[in-house]
Amino acid sequence: MSLSFTNPSSVHPPLGLYSHTVTVPEGTELLFISGQLGVRPDGTTPATMAEQADQVFANLVALLAAHGLAPTDIIKLTTFMVAGQDGDAVRAARLKYLGSHRPASTAVFVSELVDPAWFVEVEAIAANRKSDDSLRAI
Repeated sequence: MSLSFTNPSSVHPPLGLYSHTVTVPEGTELLFISGQLGVRPDGTTPATMAEQADQVFANLVALLAAHGLAPTDIIKLTTFMVAGQDGDAVRAARLKYLGSHRPASTAVFVSELVDPAWFVEVEAIAANRKSDDSLRAI
């Protein structure tokens, strides 16, 4: 199975690190990852946007790995950043962990997250591209 990441010429080229559309083949198992914060495994929160952004993507990679998936299996990201914080730090962390992979994406600036110590939260959807035989029946 293969995913198709496309940018049709009928719309403007992507203005960031994303693809306009992603096609997922029938029978592909999807993994929905709740919004991840820049909270370390020990429960502490780094003080800077750069550290939190790095931890967010480290958390996403760890959750993907727990399901036998990789960052290249991400098909959609939704990023919430506190307005006034360093959005470039999120971009740098995303490039560090996703490299040239360009899933469909939405980025939103918000006035604050649930805890004022948190500066960024990222949700993800990933596709398990293994053969249909390996998909779990529930």
